[in-house]
Amino acid sequence: MSSLSRTIKADVLLHHLTQDERMLDPDLLARSGRTARTLVKEGPLRLTVLALAPGGDLPEHGTDGPVSIHMLEGSAIFSALGNEYMLATDDILVLAPGVRHSARSENGCSFLLTVVHNPSAGSLAPDA
Repeated sequence: MSSLSRTIKADVLLHHLTQDERMLDPDLLARSGRTARTLVKEGPLRLTVLALAPGGDLPEHGTDGPVSIHMLEGSAIFSALGNEYMLATDDILVLAPGVRHSARSENGCSFLLTVVHNPSAGSLAPDA
């Protein structure tokens, strides 16, 4: 797949999420149960479209900045701080910096992930 321009090269950047979702790799989704496509990577800002296949999951992990998850299609259960949050199309979940979380989708889904990285906080990668 061709690479997207990921930086903000002008004062305004417009994305059409339905078109961006179509650029997700269906073969990778089928093989691994998840796939992602970074739309913007500018300074601390990251916008990424992710998809989970039916039965797909994201292992527990955390980030050094705040996170928002905007469900575009389908549904998923996000777990954080001992609670489960069922997200359906157009729901938004916001997590504070450092909150470890995971996700799973019974029927498949796609969502827009927005993260603002705090480089001075260090990495909170998944447990090995």
